[in-house]
Amino acid sequence: EVQLVESGGGLVQPGGSLRLSCAASGFTFSSSYMRWLRQAPGKGLDWVSGITSASDITSYADSVKGRFTISRDNAKNTLYLQMNSLKPEDTAVYYCAIGFRGGPTPASQGTQVTVSS
Repeated sequence: EVQLVESGGGLVQPGGSLRLSCAASGFTFSSSYMRWLRQAPGKGLDWVSGITSASDITSYADSVKGRFTISRDNAKNTLYLQMNSLKPEDTAVYYCAIGFRGGPTPASQGTQVTVSS
């Protein structure tokens, strides 16, 4: 069974930092393209960032470029998102997802990030 478990969210002040993690199991993580997605209150699911299986290519939405860094540890089957200089508009539930398209797994809970003073 494919499982993706996100963690690391919380309440942070504007300008602060958080590091999200996504623990993966049930599929070959080391050969999978991975993405981070987010859903702000009352809005649809947005793509945030993606990374190739070998970590050689990363990509970011314009809204987070220069502030967020995606990475992975294939030995630990874990995906990360380092988020710096957080803004109130980064407030959302963050999900990880497998492959180049599609949403999070049906069982994914996501992790809530709230940026507020």
